[in-house]
Amino acid sequence: MQQDLITQARTWLAEDPDPETRAELAGLIEAEDLPALTDRFAGTLQFGTAGLRGEMGAGPMRMNRSVVIRAAAGLAAYLKAQGNADGLVVIGYDARYKSADFARDTAAVMTGAGLRAAVLPRPLPTPVLAYAIRHLGAVAGVEVTASHNPPRDNGYKVYLGDGSQIVPPADVEIATEIAAVGPLAGVPRPDSDSGPDSDSGPGWEILGDEVLAAYLARTDAVLDPGSPRTARTVYTAMHGVGTSVLTAAFARAGFPEPVLVAEQADPDPAFPTVAFPNPEEPGAMDLAFATARRSNPDLIIANDPDADRCAVAVPDASADGDWRMLRGDEVGALLAAHLVDRGATGVFAESIVSSSLLGRIADRAGLGHEETLTGFKWIARVEGLRYGYEEALGYCVDPDGVRDKDGITAALLIAELASVLKEKGRTLLDLLDDLALAHGLHATDQLSVRVEDLTVIADAMRRLRETPPTTLAGLPVTAAEDLSQGTAALPPTDGLRYHLTGARVIVRPSGTEPKLKCYLEVVLPVDSAPELPTARAKATELLADIKRDLSTAAGI
Repeated sequence: MQQDLITQARTWLAEDPDPETRAELAGLIEAEDLPALTDRFAGTLQFGTAGLRGEMGAGPMRMNRSVVIRAAAGLAAYLKAQGNADGLVVIGYDARYKSADFARDTAAVMTGAGLRAAVLPRPLPTPVLAYAIRHLGAVAGVEVTASHNPPRDNGYKVYLGDGSQIVPPADVEIATEIAAVGPLAGVPRPDSDSGPDSDSGPGWEILGDEVLAAYLARTDAVLDPGSPRTARTVYTAMHGVGTSVLTAAFARAGFPEPVLVAEQADPDPAFPTVAFPNPEEPGAMDLAFATARRSNPDLIIANDPDADRCAVAVPDASADGDWRMLRGDEVGALLAAHLVDRGATGVFAESIVSSSLLGRIADRAGLGHEETLTGFKWIARVEGLRYGYEEALGYCVDPDGVRDKDGITAALLIAELASVLKEKGRTLLDLLDDLALAHGLHATDQLSVRVEDLTVIADAMRRLRETPPTTLAGLPVTAAEDLSQGTAALPPTDGLRYHLTGARVIVRPSGTEPKLKCYLEVVLPVDSAPELPTARAKATELLADIKRDLSTAAGI
């Protein structure tokens, strides 16, 4: 067994094109570090609907150039099998470690396979890539990003020609083609020493700024031509790629120039000021709050590192530090209400883990409403979609332009709403009160458990399936659904849904991080504005009790 592992590692080492991972692996082989080698060679990084995502390093269980070359070769084979032998594949990338290398390798593989490849000119937001696919008439797109994961991670996200992320069975078919890729020496690719950081690539195109200019021009469609543009903002890119694009979009729209969180404004793959580069994580917004206390804006806007998510914070005298982060469900409801007020037509859609308030807003406005599985790969495919969101800070406000979540256009729309309210002497919090009075108080929270050992998640799901809770926070569970069996409206997924009297709980493993996620919602009727503080206090207490009882039931 030991010799087999060493032989496998040496075989991998012999064809690894990256000097850094070669040195890493050679050191492990020389030291005969069997635990580290076993961890890297215990299988292969699995390609799914989220593409690839994982820790960088040597071996088939890590993100590296060898893994990316194989993934690109499998994608190329799939595209050719689908009749797209000479189609265009457009490639984007963020500012993480190795992202430019992975983009270059993808372009080289596509070119070697006879497809045409075009690479965005520099690290840009993921929604720019999603826009470019349809704008350029591509048959597929690849975005090299790990979004808001830790610095040691990277990822590989695949879109097809409709501009949406892949869904089954495409993921399985691409994974099958990846598994069939032989030695890397057999993957044709031109000399790829030049690439995204050069003026040209050997056989592929390095795009200019025309695509970005077209994306920015498209953002005009998000806003009402006659709307006020007075909201003052503090903005953080969370060490990612959003600053230049968001500030350009705000300038184009005529908003006041955002005050930047200087420490986080420029791309930095080390993400030095945060434990995790995710606006939802504790402490990630501290510098933004400090900047806001100095500059007194109307709201704070934050993107995650690839700028496809948008977080919002507002002044709140009752909050610690006088600023409060809005939950993704709150922003999702605010944007929906704003679009209704502007006379939007079409379908509003959300993932099943998001608040049921969107359905009530849509119903009251006479609009269609659909729930999908988690992820914009599903939301973007809803027929007649006008607006879609999910609670993890993802909003699709211009599906005709970008069929994915887009943190830039979402920021524009929330700034427009804040401006409209400001002109009336009102705030986003006032509008949330209006929605609670009109539809009931919808309070949401999340129990999220990050693990080192993935068996903890599997054990928790097994425990809940074998012994489902009958009550949570004293509320009877009126129905329990195992979503792995699918429903009349949803395909199968690894998740559990509990309906309670006045509440709802969904439990699922994260598709992109080693986390078990539990999504909680409590709905309370509210008859008058004076009742709101009491209702919110009661909802907070119920959510805390549900968390406690669910943790016990799951053994986490």
